[in-house]
Amino acid sequence: MDPTATALGTWSGGRFMHFGEPVSEARLRALLTPGKGIDTVISADVYGMGAADRLLGTALEGRRRESYCLVGAVGHDFYEGRREGAKGFPRFTDPRLRSERAYTGYLRRATERSLERCGAERFDLLLLHNPDRTGYTSAAVWDGMQALRDAGLTRLLGVAPGPANGFTLDLIDCFERFSDQIDWAMIIFNPLEPWPGELVLDAAAAHGVQLITRVVDHGGIFHDDVSSEDDFSERDHRRFRPAGWVPAAREKLERMRPYAQRHGLTALQLACAWNLAHRPVRCVAPTLLQERGPGARAIEDKRAELAGVRAEGPLSGEEIRAIRAIGENAGCMALKGASTEHEGPPHPDRWQLGELSAVGTRWGIDPRRDLARRELTAT
Repeated sequence: MDPTATALGTWSGGRFMHFGEPVSEARLRALLTPGKGIDTVISADVYGMGAADRLLGTALEGRRRESYCLVGAVGHDFYEGRREGAKGFPRFTDPRLRSERAYTGYLRRATERSLERCGAERFDLLLLHNPDRTGYTSAAVWDGMQALRDAGLTRLLGVAPGPANGFTLDLIDCFERFSDQIDWAMIIFNPLEPWPGELVLDAAAAHGVQLITRVVDHGGIFHDDVSSEDDFSERDHRRFRPAGWVPAAREKLERMRPYAQRHGLTALQLACAWNLAHRPVRCVAPTLLQERGPGARAIEDKRAELAGVRAEGPLSGEEIRAIRAIGENAGCMALKGASTEHEGPPHPDRWQLGELSAVGTRWGIDPRRDLARRELTAT
């Protein structure tokens, strides 16, 4: 099965990523079990250092393999690498860990171990997870990914930039270099964050790459039960966003709400329909969060709401453009990946623009105009 219109990721539920309150293992297992309108599940081997894979494996027990789409992701080496604080585990391409001759062997081992934890013989789609610059450009990396497909460990291949926003020119460059291998990509995209994800849409379509979009809920705003940044626990990752982002987002949501009401949609369903209306977006994977406090909605209700999303949405072209105008966010943050603002040696998630300016020229993207942070821009 290819990825379907809606998907659930093991980053939901607060157990492996600090978004919202952690739900019990039993609740998360039930949440991730395919069926009842959602048949695509996504995991990454690094979440919980394999624990997310194992929990997903229990959710898949007894399910016919052809009844669901299984998406995996490998790229962070938590086997031999050492966690570096908030930066997490190093990418497997880190030269401190191995040379490029060893890339294929690592990818094979990591994929087989992830599959074993998931209780599956193959992935439907395997993503290169949060690559560094080497991952976007190295033929040795993508030869290693292709070897996994040739061995029957996955049917489709893709790339998942992140975890922060950006990597625009790097992703397009990756499409240009390895379009024969890349079937799918995962990006951040939603009506309150159209930029910079929208800048890769044309290149993805031109290279036949289909897109999964994450953070569709915009940090829970489209779940409609986040009213204040004070609601977040001390460890919640959303506390890294700039102060004032919740009221700013809520104000924009209220301006979008009439479009949802016109079509009988919830706020989340509106966000999903807006995403899916863009070529080549084929799948939405919002984070399902259990907020705290008396106004919090049950995470199970949010799953049912997501299950009601349809691939063919009701929004007109005029409505899509109007919603985009409300959500305007260009220049609201410093982006990761190739940057005109970065000087000096490359970091694992940021590096100099270099030859990627030519990629921008080919796709009508001026890095200084289209990818730079703008001072005093509302977030």
